[in-house]
Amino acid sequence: MNRLAGVTSPYLLQHADNPVDWWPWAPDAFEEAKRRDVPVLLSVGYSACHWCHVMAHESFEDELTAAYMNEHFVNVKVDREERPDIDAVYMEAVQAATGHGGWPMTVFLTPEGEPFYFGTYFPPEPRQGMPSFMQVLEGVRAAWVGRREEVADVAQKIVRDLAGRQLDYGKAGAPGPEELAQALLGLTREYDAPRGGFGGAPKFPPSMVLEFLLRHHARTGSEGALQMVADTCEAMARGGIYDQLGGGFARYSVDREWVVPHFEKMLYDNALLCRVYAHLWRATARDGADDGAGDGIGGGIRELARRVALETADFMVRELRTAQGGFASALDADSEDPVSGEHVEGAYYAWTPAQLREVLGEEDGELAAAYFGVTEEGTFEHGMSVLQLPEDGLAGGPAGGSEADADRMAGIRRRLLAARDLRPAPGRDDKIVAAWNGLAIAALAECGAYFDRPDLVERATEAADLLVRVHFDVAAGKARLARTSKDGQVGANAGVLEDYGDVAEGFLALASVTGEGVWLEFAGFLLDLVLDRFTAEDGSLYDTAHDAEKLIRRPQDPTDTAAPSGWTAAAGALLSYAAHTGSQAHRTAAERALGVVHALGPRVPRFIGHGLSVAEALLDGPREVAVVGRAQDPAFEALHRTALLGTAPGAVVAAGLPQEADGSGGEFPLLAERTLVHDRPTAYVCRHFVCARPTTDPVELAEQLGAVRP
Repeated sequence: MNRLAGVTSPYLLQHADNPVDWWPWAPDAFEEAKRRDVPVLLSVGYSACHWCHVMAHESFEDELTAAYMNEHFVNVKVDREERPDIDAVYMEAVQAATGHGGWPMTVFLTPEGEPFYFGTYFPPEPRQGMPSFMQVLEGVRAAWVGRREEVADVAQKIVRDLAGRQLDYGKAGAPGPEELAQALLGLTREYDAPRGGFGGAPKFPPSMVLEFLLRHHARTGSEGALQMVADTCEAMARGGIYDQLGGGFARYSVDREWVVPHFEKMLYDNALLCRVYAHLWRATARDGADDGAGDGIGGGIRELARRVALETADFMVRELRTAQGGFASALDADSEDPVSGEHVEGAYYAWTPAQLREVLGEEDGELAAAYFGVTEEGTFEHGMSVLQLPEDGLAGGPAGGSEADADRMAGIRRRLLAARDLRPAPGRDDKIVAAWNGLAIAALAECGAYFDRPDLVERATEAADLLVRVHFDVAAGKARLARTSKDGQVGANAGVLEDYGDVAEGFLALASVTGEGVWLEFAGFLLDLVLDRFTAEDGSLYDTAHDAEKLIRRPQDPTDTAAPSGWTAAAGALLSYAAHTGSQAHRTAAERALGVVHALGPRVPRFIGHGLSVAEALLDGPREVAVVGRAQDPAFEALHRTALLGTAPGAVVAAGLPQEADGSGGEFPLLAERTLVHDRPTAYVCRHFVCARPTTDPVELAEQLGAVRP
């Protein structure tokens, strides 16, 4: 029988009607494998994964294939987004054995959970050097029956090899200016100057590397670092990877030019990129181009960054926000083609010239085709094109066009979006992942503050409230953060390190923007658990808590790939919390955790971007900013906004009423003993145990923080 009907994962529920007798990951599944003396077939994927859907349709929905699987294996389905620990452990084995990885991930295990054969997608028939899935099943079955000792030896060797990979970077020490300069040099070598981004196809948005470059520019004044960010952000925003009608970014581009995306839209990508574009706007504001006019960095780029940040924030709120106030994980790449009725990739987003003319009429249809790069040949498949902005002026109108031209194009966008809304929409994975909601909270809170959008701050606060109400378990002796929830019901899986680090980061950003110290307290609660349950004696970090389910190896991955690793996310939150509170224990933990950046930053900077960003904050202080005064006082609000616009890497901001020396009367330790100067709202900036002169002047505060005057 198929046992997936009662689970909460949307991905697993997609397989609940398969003829395969799927089990969720559970001890009972492995006991069943022992009882029957058969291997476990572990299939790992996620709901927005195109090739996961393809393999499901080709193999898992096929009666003959399912019958063979049911007879000879215990079949276990895992949602990698719910159980990143399982995914990480077995993906490490797949990559070690095959040299590559990806999803769907297919692994054959002994009943003890030891892997002995690996793969990703397998086609229904032999293709391009790949065996068919049935050939793989038959081969594994034959080896299990006829060469059991060999299988056992392979499995045990793999487990031993994985066990020997424990990382020890706690003694390396935090990186200094030399290591960060080497990281910059390495990124420069890999930079794709004509097209933006790094490396070749497929090309992923390098959000965390861009954050590092922005912070490096802020600390050192490196114009080359800022130029790489500006050019990459412009190239992505012009490309098909960015949704030119509805905002938001697809997962990656299949080509080097950012033209054709892999169409799934992930919450973590959009949260990270929303923040990057907001921070680019903030950084280019230092050039004095407040009106968005002018050429190059600080002119049109600033307006582009503002537009994309806000459109991406609005996309998250409009299309990913759930009824409970959190943010769903993803939108699928596939949707129903309105012509063929089949589920195909990109059907929702691609256009032909004829479709444009049908919606807009001849004249506007021709203009839209030229404007968005839609051709008769197509830039995608079957004569379809993905919308781009190959000739667009950065402010949103035709290059060199008038305000009337811009208004005309805005109207065309609205009409096309309304027409697209009538197409069958991609499916949405409604589960709430704590870590990714933490990233969204930080992005929305900062965008709301920068661009005078209090509604975005409200959405961030509502998501934070949901995490506290549903995901927090503060029972005595069992305090924890749950990984997921759906429809307001908490999932069974414990949070991993990235959940604690990213949620703490979101709460710290929300505290700085709102002046509500309760979010600082919640962040401290999570980070104390990081110190207690995830940290090794040498200062290195594990992805799972010490009391988590035991797998064949305790996962430990410091690299930043699609999102910040738990390791570097925790390091950043620990450092910010220490700056807020003066806690030496949290700062020491952050410094020890950054030993991994000392080791990896100069060698593989593309894969430790968030860690490099945190290291920039450590080198700069980070600066501690206290703004005292009363809410609703325009002078106080001006100082608070100036503090938030500061570009000093990782600066923390506390704003509110003055507090007593012992911290009583308020929730921010930074506000203790901070008094009004001449009875006026006042800002204090400190770092490395030294404070600048208290100021009541936003201009002077901006100079202390490298911020633009609001």
